[in-house]
Amino acid sequence: MGGQASLPSFNGVHVVVVGGGFGGIAAAQELKVRGLSFTLIDMRDAFHHNVGALRASVQPGFAVKTFIPFSETFGDSFVQGRVVGVDLKRQMVVLEGGREIQFTHLILSTGTDGPFPGKFNTTATYQDAIQVYEDFIKQIEAADSVLVVGGGATGVELSAEIKTQYPAKKVVLIHSRVELADRDMLPSVRREAKQVLQEKGVELLLGQKVNDLSQLELNVTKKNMTVTTDRGETLTIDLIISCVGLKVNSAAYATNLATAMADNGALRVNKHMQVEGHSNIFAVGDCANVDEPKMAYHAELHAAVAVNNIINSLTEKTLMSYDPGSITMLMAMGRDDGVGQFNGFKLPRFLVALGKSRDLLVWRSWKNMQQKQPQ
Repeated sequence: MGGQASLPSFNGVHVVVVGGGFGGIAAAQELKVRGLSFTLIDMRDAFHHNVGALRASVQPGFAVKTFIPFSETFGDSFVQGRVVGVDLKRQMVVLEGGREIQFTHLILSTGTDGPFPGKFNTTATYQDAIQVYEDFIKQIEAADSVLVVGGGATGVELSAEIKTQYPAKKVVLIHSRVELADRDMLPSVRREAKQVLQEKGVELLLGQKVNDLSQLELNVTKKNMTVTTDRGETLTIDLIISCVGLKVNSAAYATNLATAMADNGALRVNKHMQVEGHSNIFAVGDCANVDEPKMAYHAELHAAVAVNNIINSLTEKTLMSYDPGSITMLMAMGRDDGVGQFNGFKLPRFLVALGKSRDLLVWRSWKNMQQKQPQ
C-alpha cells in the first residue's frame, strides 16, 4: 500500500483512536502516514512518555522531557476529552459533555491506571502535569526516609531511582511476595534486580504487606509516620509511595462492550487484534487481553497490526496476525544501572544501562512525535 491510487478506497473512512499512550500515538502516526482520516482522543493535551515517569519524580527538570504536545503533531486530528461511552449502533464515540465523534473503525488504546507517580491519568495541561512532578520531587527531598509499597517492576525501579538520586536517604521496599519484579522475567534477572537494590542500599521487606494501606496518607512527607506490617513489624517513615493497584482503564467501553470484556476489564481480541464480535473495533496495548507483559513496545506492535488490518479489510486483503514472541524486558535501576533480558537471554547490566537507563528512551518518543526534545 502507500501509492496515491489507493487513496480513493478510503473515502468515507474515519478511524477514531481512543487513548494517546504508546499504542494510540503509534496508531495515529501510522494512520497519518497511510492517508486515512482519523481522530485521536485523550484526556490530556500531551503524550506522556511514562517510561520516564519515575525518573521525573526524583530528578528536577526531567518531567519536561516526558510530556509531548499532541496538537503540534496531529493538529486538528487531535481532540482533548474524556470518552465515556461507545454507541455501537450509531458508530459514535461519546465524550464527557455530550460531544460525539463518528467512526467507521475504532481503535481502543485506553491503557491502565494506577497511583501517581507511575501513572498520570488526569485531565490537565502538560504544563500543569510537569509542575505536579516537580512539586512531588520536593516531597522526596524533604523526606529522610521513604517507604515504597509494591515490588513489581514499578516499585523496584522507583526504589532504585530514589536511592540513585538521593543515596543518603533511607529507602525501604515492601512486597507481598518473596520474588521481586515481573513474573514473566527470567528468575536470574529477578534475582539480579534484587542484587542491584541491595548494592544501592535499599532495605527489602519481602513476603509482607502494609496494614491498612488505604488509610495511610500517600505522597506527602510527614516526619516519623508509623507503619505496621502484617508480620508485626513497625516502621517509622517520612514518605509513603504506593506502586500497587494497576487496573485496566475500561470506563470508555465498559457499558457498551461488556460482553467482550475479560475479568480484568481488558477486551478479548482475536489474532488480528479485533475485539470479540466486532470486526471494525480493535484493542491495542494494555486494554487488549493478550497473554504477554504489558509494555510500550507491545502496544506499538499491536497498533501496527490494527492499522494494517483496517487497510487490509478495506482493500480485501488477508488480515495480519499478531503473535506474541519471546519476552524482551528492560528495567532501569537508576540512570547508572539496569537489568533485563532479550529474546529469553539475560543481558549484562551495563548494556541495559547504556540502552535504556541513561535517558529512558525519551528521545525516541520525541522522534516519533516529530518534535524537538527540550534540553
